[in-house]
Amino acid sequence: MSNFAIMADATCDLTKELSEKYDIITVPGHLVFPGNKEIKAFLDWETVPRDEFYADLKKKPDEYSTSPANVEEFAEAMGKPASEGKDIILMTISAGMSGAYNFALQAKDIVEKKYGVNIKIIDTMRFGPGFGLMAIHASLQRAQGKSMEEVAAWIEENKNRFHQAGWLDDLSFVAKRGRLTHAKAFFGALAGVKPIGEFDYNGMTTVIGKAKGAKKAYAALLSYIEGTIEDPQDQIIFIAQTNRLPQAEEYKKLIEERIHPKEIYVKDVFPSCGINVGPGLMAAYYVGKPISKDLSFEKELLNKYLEAKE
Repeated sequence: MSNFAIMADATCDLTKELSEKYDIITVPGHLVFPGNKEIKAFLDWETVPRDEFYADLKKKPDEYSTSPANVEEFAEAMGKPASEGKDIILMTISAGMSGAYNFALQAKDIVEKKYGVNIKIIDTMRFGPGFGLMAIHASLQRAQGKSMEEVAAWIEENKNRFHQAGWLDDLSFVAKRGRLTHAKAFFGALAGVKPIGEFDYNGMTTVIGKAKGAKKAYAALLSYIEGTIEDPQDQIIFIAQTNRLPQAEEYKKLIEERIHPKEIYVKDVFPSCGINVGPGLMAAYYVGKPISKDLSFEKELLNKYLEAKE
């Protein structure tokens, strides 16, 4: 196996088990909880129970915030594999959403000078499960024996093929936190309506259609995945949820029956992303066709399925 480390900031949202399975080192950022209590970001529910966290977040959204690891923290994290002589790929949340990428670039200079290793910092142009899935694919490329340069090039060439297909019941969190494009167009009475989101060309979530009810949303989403996914039999699919576990389990069952992926995981969204996404997310993440620059193809495809008679 190629001797280089793969690292990702905590917004990759990978559990400890997945990080260990794919040998991905995560770099924690910071969380601020009510009462201005600042703690290191965590990727488990040992610090606070999931249901308790999301219930309180819904009541007090303005009392929660996040911030990335700083330059010194990135340098310290990279220092460990670098001290062992390993080159490093470090992946960050989209630079348009966080200062993590710029902090990591500054830390790269410090660590390279100190240890004489090569470090590549990659802006994934994704966040949360889409970012985590990209880190796993980088690990899979490494396991095939590809060099750091080859893996980094693969990520850069393919990062716009990482899709999101699902809904978010409450758009207010992602809009306030700068994770949603064209947010104002979708506020208002959304009772019974499922706004369906996809990553745009720049990695932001954009609503590309609205389904009336979960049944219609599931049907359209399954067809949408079929129309955009590539080589589903070889795919790892994440289904992420924030307090929508029953819906996510149903989605998993439907995808297994129709898409037949190699592996599929239902996973929680932890606070580093959950604070900015809020409750009500239920979405699948997978690799597919390159996303069009204006999402015109994706919008047309989804709305064709939304308009189809049952």
